[in-house]
Amino acid sequence: MNKDELAERYKRFTEDYNNGNDRAALCNKYNIPEKDFDAFIQFLKRKGFQLGVKSPAKFMTSHDIDFEIFGDDMQFVEIELDPHETAIAEAGAMMFMESGIQMQTIFGDGSEQSNSIMGKIFGAGKRVLTGESLFMTAFTNAGSGKQHVAFGAPYPGKIIAMDLSEIGGELICQKDAFLCAAKGVSVGIAFQKKFGVGLFGGEGFILQKLQGDGYVFVHAGGTIVEKRLDHSETIRIDTGCIAAFQSGMHYDIEFVGGIKTALFGGEGLFFASLTGPGTIWLQSLPFSRLADRIIASAPRTGGQMKGEGSVLGTIGNIFSGDNRV
Repeated sequence: MNKDELAERYKRFTEDYNNGNDRAALCNKYNIPEKDFDAFIQFLKRKGFQLGVKSPAKFMTSHDIDFEIFGDDMQFVEIELDPHETAIAEAGAMMFMESGIQMQTIFGDGSEQSNSIMGKIFGAGKRVLTGESLFMTAFTNAGSGKQHVAFGAPYPGKIIAMDLSEIGGELICQKDAFLCAAKGVSVGIAFQKKFGVGLFGGEGFILQKLQGDGYVFVHAGGTIVEKRLDHSETIRIDTGCIAAFQSGMHYDIEFVGGIKTALFGGEGLFFASLTGPGTIWLQSLPFSRLADRIIASAPRTGGQMKGEGSVLGTIGNIFSGDNRV
């Protein structure tokens, strides 16, 4: 086999292994001697392949929820809860709920990690570091039949539904990306260990870390693009366009190169770089970019009212009752 064929063979083996195929079946399918199986696993791990990402996670307590996402650019997700099932959400995210839903403010995220008093305090403290409230809201079906609760996106963009059990039980995402999840999902933080990444990576030193085995709903701006990176494959991204990525991927920054390009290229001084294997989700319109454009065009901050269509300009605004000058 040539190099590409071997890489593809290793990739297929990793997928079969993570999907739960047993040892004997794998040995038979890939012609691996039984006595060499463990050594082969260690070989693949040294090569950077993520084996065992679907092994039983520490938090196997997430509620099994059904859902449907509505809308295009201003989406909301409607979650269907069976009796005694619970969904958790950021404070203020709820759009509507049916009469059988009981709403309760909780300290922390309600996962097994935060069951103890210290766990709740620590969990709430981690949320403060990401700029979120100390509290979350739990929505429980207290009735005898199916009930629905819906959560709306905070700004134009897309809601991404992810089953954490299918992506290794852990997801890293930008601050403020988390919208809601099945109860049992842990909402924590991931520190950027490299000083340069934290300072110039666009997301600061702290990102959100979602752990568990249930569904989680993440919101990002504009259109969402999902990209799968193979082993050692690298992509360079505008630092604000990273919405989320699988845990275990290598995250770093790169200088754009050339003083003229850095100063006048309009893309900043640094790119973010992510190296596989793993999946990343990119957003076409980071909220910071949208906010900058709105602020720049706001008359009270020195901007101009572009595209208003009036040939009278300021005079027209006076007569129309809009006294902005």
